Amino acid sequence: MATLDLINLRKEFGTVVAVNNINLNVGDGEFLCFLGPSGCGKSTALRMVGGFEEPTSGDVQIDGASVVQMSPNRRPTAMVFQKFTLWPHMRVYDNIAFGLRLRRMPNGEIDKKVNGALEMVGLKAYGKRYPTQLSGGEQQRVALARAIVLEPKILLLDEPFSNLDALLRVRLREELRMIQRNIHITAIFVTHDQEEALSLADRIAVMNKGQIEQLDKPSQIYSSPRTLFVADFIGAMNILPATRAGDHVQIGERGLPAPDGLTNGPLTVAIRPEDIAIVPATSTNNGTWPGQITQLSDLGHYRKAFVDVAGIGALKLYLPKSTTVDEGDAVTLYPTRYLVYPQDKPPVEVKRTL
Repeated sequence: MATLDLINLRKEFGTVVAVNNINLNVGDGEFLCFLGPSGCGKSTALRMVGGFEEPTSGDVQIDGASVVQMSPNRRPTAMVFQKFTLWPHMRVYDNIAFGLRLRRMPNGEIDKKVNGALEMVGLKAYGKRYPTQLSGGEQQRVALARAIVLEPKILLLDEPFSNLDALLRVRLREELRMIQRNIHITAIFVTHDQEEALSLADRIAVMNKGQIEQLDKPSQIYSSPRTLFVADFIGAMNILPATRAGDHVQIGERGLPAPDGLTNGPLTVAIRPEDIAIVPATSTNNGTWPGQITQLSDLGHYRKAFVDVAGIGALKLYLPKSTTVDEGDAVTLYPTRYLVYPQDKPPVEVKRTL
């Protein structure tokens, strides 16, 4: 159990700034995800925590003590990499025991810890197998056991499931979250997969161009993105350029009620697909938009539709499974919730009832 503090952490590769003076506190037993596109600096930040990259400036502190001068093997951390990095000539048991033997731990204690780690990751009967005799998911479980058996204060995971198929990724991340909670270890997880981050993390640090755009709980990241980058990156979003027109926000040829206190100037309106309802054509609600369904897909418990709205363009909608519409139908849309982003200012939320 441990806390982690990143203090004005910066990493430069020549003229490229990979991590730009980030500050972050991770609480004891917290599961934090670094989320962002390729090249945003998330893996570099993780590698500086683990000691695999040296900061250009700033500090990394674990339980209040700086570790930047420590080599990776001296830090109270353990890393699970994207590639399994198992030794193919060693059995599973020996792969997991390797780090404990380097610490010259008694054989009886090694045996107890290795068997405990194997049981924790669901591979109790696999100790005598070689890595080549395991599936990809089983190999990643071994890599996780090899990290956990060292009893680190902080577990670091660098896109550990990205080489696995979709169903296996879901299963393993559920198992990882359960293990992390059971042993109450502080964990830092790097991913570019937003669903992975939203399902795993206590908090998410969304990164862009070496900086943290937003640090928040998953529910807040999704419902209240503080920047347009986060709004566009997390989940599906209709992003629409707009302007202020009296008591309305003008979007192309259509309008929506403007929130109070909105200043003049360029705006952007962001609407989640599930926040657009289909209403009767006779609706008298202010700010309804006529459109035509151009594409409709059934996706299990909901339907995804693309609607062409004259004067705006194509909008994406998520509709309840019970919605009785077909491709080509004329519909009337009513945005029930939207965010208005003034230039260089936090967004303003508007909620409306049907």
